Parts: sequence; structure tokens; C-alpha cells
Amino acid sequence: MKKLKITLVKSPIASLMKHKRTIEALGLHKMRHSVVHEDNPTIRGMIFVVQHMVAVEEIDQ
Repeated sequence: MKKLKITLVKSPIASLMKHKRTIEALGLHKMRHSVVHEDNPTIRGMIFVVQHMVAVEEIDQ
């Protein structure tokens, strides 16, 4: 199954509260912090909301 590696590349300090909560829900805490999630529509939707603050890579595992 495919997985997504999501890395926080921009600080959410001056962003909307919705964006801050989405970043927290993805499990990201600091700049350059990465997490791995399964590729599903829920995660894709969360990434779409904060796409200007994260970098996404597809990985096969």
C-alpha cells in the first residue's frame, strides 16, 4: 500500500486557526518534522488545505 511522507516546510505561526489545527492533526510539530501516513482521501484532503506549508512525497512500503 502507498504511503505519504509529509514534511512541514513553512511555519504555521501567522496562519489561520484552521490551518494550525490541520497541521496538528497531521502530527507535525516543528519545522522540517516529517510524518508518514497511509494514502487515503482523508489525509489527501488535509494536505490540500495546507498544501502551501507542507512537502509531500509518495513512498511504497
